[in-house]
Amino acid sequence: MTSRILAICIEARRPRELAQFWGELLGWKASAEDPLVLRPADEGGIPVWFVPSEEDKAGPNNMHFDLTNGSEEEQARTVERALALGGRHADVGQHGDEGHVVLADPEGNEFCVIEPGNNFLAGCGTVGALNCDGSQAAGYFWSAALGWPLVWDQDQETAIQSPDGGTKITWSGPPLSPRAGKDLFLALETNDVGQLLRLGASRAGDGMLIDPDGTKFSVLTRP
Repeated sequence: MTSRILAICIEARRPRELAQFWGELLGWKASAEDPLVLRPADEGGIPVWFVPSEEDKAGPNNMHFDLTNGSEEEQARTVERALALGGRHADVGQHGDEGHVVLADPEGNEFCVIEPGNNFLAGCGTVGALNCDGSQAAGYFWSAALGWPLVWDQDQETAIQSPDGGTKITWSGPPLSPRAGKDLFLALETNDVGQLLRLGASRAGDGMLIDPDGTKFSVLTRP
């Protein structure tokens, strides 16, 4: 069995409130089994799980969501809705003339509201991409671990997508930012942790694994 993604995890001091923010922003509903898990309304979307954490955010996240929009009016409505729900504008070094808008949720997790006409994210759903600060080696690792083909591999930038479509996962190439403080991370299900280790993962001291870039992820083992 190839490993599969169970959820994108967001560590939060107030997970219920943050789940409500994202649920209303994305139009996704909480799972009947767990109110801290949002189920995607889009085909091919990845569930989001809000994990309680008292850890401080040390800097910009190494992962963030890219939210898609079909028109300039829709993009403006998404920004307006995010701000009304408790989000804010965020400065990650952008110049101000980009087509996308950088925001942060109530706990400071950055995300981008992408301008219409982005062909790379066309048809990927509301969360068009999980955008990761990471190397080509990380992209190759995750492609092999999940069995998802590479849909971009150029100038050390990589991207993968499920054969069924949906949200892409992208890696922007070097230089890499330090891995410190709470962040987003992936939760996987597998019946072969050894395969992940052979592909280039390592065990972390907290019982989690890390990919070739040192980015943590959790694993649920199934027989």
